[in-house]
Amino acid sequence: MKKLFYIKTFGCQMNEYESLRICKLLEEDGYAAASTYADASVIILNTCTVRQKAEDKIYSELGRIKKYKKADADILIGVGGCLAQQEGVKLLKKFPYVDFIFGTKALPRVLQLIHNARKGDRIADIAMETTCQLYSEHPYKPQPGQISAFVTIMQGCDNFCSYCIVPHVRGREWSRPADEIVKEVQSLVKESVCEVTLLGQNVNSYGNKAIPKTTFTELLQQLDTIKGLERIRFTTSHPKDLSPELIRAFGCIPKLCEHIHLPMQSGSNRILQHMNRQYTRQTYLEQISHLRTVAPHISITSDIIVGYPGETDAEFEETASLIDEIKFDDLFIFHYTDRKGTKASEMPDTIPYAVKIDRLKILNERQRSISLEKNSACVGKSYEVLFEEHSKKGDGCIAGRTRSCKVVNCMGPESMIGKKGMVLIDKAHIHSLTGKLI
Repeated sequence: MKKLFYIKTFGCQMNEYESLRICKLLEEDGYAAASTYADASVIILNTCTVRQKAEDKIYSELGRIKKYKKADADILIGVGGCLAQQEGVKLLKKFPYVDFIFGTKALPRVLQLIHNARKGDRIADIAMETTCQLYSEHPYKPQPGQISAFVTIMQGCDNFCSYCIVPHVRGREWSRPADEIVKEVQSLVKESVCEVTLLGQNVNSYGNKAIPKTTFTELLQQLDTIKGLERIRFTTSHPKDLSPELIRAFGCIPKLCEHIHLPMQSGSNRILQHMNRQYTRQTYLEQISHLRTVAPHISITSDIIVGYPGETDAEFEETASLIDEIKFDDLFIFHYTDRKGTKASEMPDTIPYAVKIDRLKILNERQRSISLEKNSACVGKSYEVLFEEHSKKGDGCIAGRTRSCKVVNCMGPESMIGKKGMVLIDKAHIHSLTGKLI
């Protein structure tokens, strides 16, 4: 029997990272990656359920891959991740051609689920252990020449924002030991990696439950000492846990890149209170001011939700005015959708879909103008760029990112991929910059 697998990932960077971990498990068992669904003997969808759109995409994909099972009954189909955690055995009933389900804490048992499925056992493994041994027992090894890698430092969340499904499908917050994270980054750097992005549902609260306790800033300081590591990034932060120490870190930890993703969600204090965000419009503004004082060139991005239950026109305008005042480098704007099991899904005063879409369009248009304005300010200046890949523009272009996470395209030799170079910016776009390699 051929041992080929194909994994399709939905959702966030953490899901991408966990898919790489699943690949590692399968490869250790003698599997190899297939290039298409049709070539695979095991098909896995690693899912997300943070928003309705992501969930809808997964159900559509499950409908599309049914034909592969119909053509070859020996193919195994598995569904993992957040949607699997939420729906569990219901997915097995709804999709009889799915062979196994694994939740967010069941990744280390994927191989056993596959072996059981080969014997005809259809299992939904959604046990919610406090921690996960996947990271320590199966270290991730980067691909040859890979220069950037994700590293999960924590999972779960204790905040229970009213609209968010994460605590329900990822469980309560837990942090990996700092020494284990340091060892993983050291091993990545020995291979070829020079940039790491630390992942967690709320990295700012990293270490709160760890024994011995290590704060997130202390972890960053430890990683900064690793020889060969050149850049450190992280996502995602919660404003309520953004400490003065972490803000100061942007000015005193050399390898920490000048970029932070700090989800604001709303500019209305009443909506923020209903969301259980535990900060106010004013405290958020103060944090932005402190960040820009410590690191004047820091790039700040954020998330916004429009159409939260009960959001009035005036409260929407409060959000719009805050966007105009802060001038984010980029925004990820979403219209509210109910997530089953969350407090917000039980609230009255739902906003009509057409109103949500209108508000979404208004903010997107405002942000497009702001992003272009921010990027235009880069024209005529030179920036250090870590080149990561061939540019989507083609024609000999290569692409990379500045320390502030701005995408830069320029003409350059393939040999520059994996290296840093100075680029003089000569043109600004809404989502990227174009320049000349110096």
